[in-house]
Amino acid sequence: MLRVRKSAVGWAVALALTAAGLTPASPAAARPQPAPAIDWRPCATDTSAECGTLSLPVDWNRPGGERFDLSLARRVADPATRKGALVFGPGGPGDSGVDRVVNGSSRFSADLRARFDIVSFDPRGTGGSHPVVCARDLLARQPQLIADQAQFDATLANNALLRADCRARTGALYDHVDTTSAARDLDAVRAALGERQLTFHGSSYGTLLGQRYAELYPDRVRAMVLEATMDHSLGTRAFLDTQAATAEGAFDEFAAWCERSTTCALHGRDLRSIWAGLHVRAERGLLTDPKRPGVVLTPFELSRLTHREFYDTWRWPGLAEWLGTMDAAAALRSAGLSTGDAVAPYPFAVFCQDWSLPVRDYREYAGHLRRAARLAPDLRYPPALFALVTCLGTPTPVANPQHRLRVHTDVPLLLAATVHDPATGYDWARNVARQLGRHGAVLTYQGWGHGSYSSSPCVQRAVDSYLTDRVVPARGASCPAIEPEV
Repeated sequence: MLRVRKSAVGWAVALALTAAGLTPASPAAARPQPAPAIDWRPCATDTSAECGTLSLPVDWNRPGGERFDLSLARRVADPATRKGALVFGPGGPGDSGVDRVVNGSSRFSADLRARFDIVSFDPRGTGGSHPVVCARDLLARQPQLIADQAQFDATLANNALLRADCRARTGALYDHVDTTSAARDLDAVRAALGERQLTFHGSSYGTLLGQRYAELYPDRVRAMVLEATMDHSLGTRAFLDTQAATAEGAFDEFAAWCERSTTCALHGRDLRSIWAGLHVRAERGLLTDPKRPGVVLTPFELSRLTHREFYDTWRWPGLAEWLGTMDAAAALRSAGLSTGDAVAPYPFAVFCQDWSLPVRDYREYAGHLRRAARLAPDLRYPPALFALVTCLGTPTPVANPQHRLRVHTDVPLLLAATVHDPATGYDWARNVARQLGRHGAVLTYQGWGHGSYSSSPCVQRAVDSYLTDRVVPARGASCPAIEPEV
């Protein structure tokens, strides 16, 4: 029996580490075996929360075979007002739902916490749920960008070695960390909680889990919120192009804020000129990170770290200071860092089992790079580009390939979408809504950031009303932007 043990990797960060369609399983095939009750105990780091495990099949097509322990946590509602359990689907890939509940369950309103047990988990292959582990040196060999055909071929070869190494170190679970398998885990969690139907809130990559669950078990969905929605219908070109346009749009919004806000350390200066200069330094190997003295920033890392700060508007003043510090630096030097660890967790493995992004050769890859640069002339290297590198050569068909959604739930899924989301673009939410038809509803936040529930009281009220009483917002419902703090 597998018994192995935080990876809090945001969507863009994970990407930077970064058909024969799969039809929904028949009800008989998709229905998990009766799940044992979860043995809840006080969590070690905070006894006001409860932690537990649930034994589940590694391969849901072989329910009697090898098993692993899914790690869970919950905070119970007020018995006087409790309506049931709300399961939170963490993002990433690689975010820990257990950590979210133990250390950050306040992301949900006090009213919602009074009415629902807040439950989450570490998805299979991550955190405390038998994490995928691989040789650190093989992970380190993955280039951020590929420069020529020889490096393309070397990356193919290294990725094959990496897959074999991860499989050997992780065991059978390595080949079953796809989101279809995770959706079956989610239904087992629902059953173990004693819930007839699932009440679910998924964030970022967690929306992929919610979508797949709704496809497999439409009659078991009580209410489902998809915040910062992934669009799992896109091929290689559309996936990259939409990500590039979204990233450049986020840069434009940051630049516009800096121009109008005296809080910005670069206010009154030519931000784009400063940014271009930093890129030139990075290309020459002369740019170091002031937060990590001696660490040299490549152009890709400069773009990745900057993009990450677009996730929350409260980070924007710090981002401006960071860029200004690098611009003002006169003497730069480089140094290497090494941890000496033999293995490292690899929470991104799920992505290569959920997405088929084939690239034939370097010529095709270089075409993607040129097109991304045209769509994102400032950011230049959207983190999504690394998805091509890390998944290059993945055997096909993948376990959970892209496809148009086929959802037929009684209650429409609620898509909480942000117009200026830097990672999961607003166009993704609109496209998902078109696929859902009458089985989906969009609540638009007109502001900024990756997600909206925590940043907009208007969104929070609408989401709480939907989850509690299943009140679906009117068509075209919208919440006003909240200006970044000054």
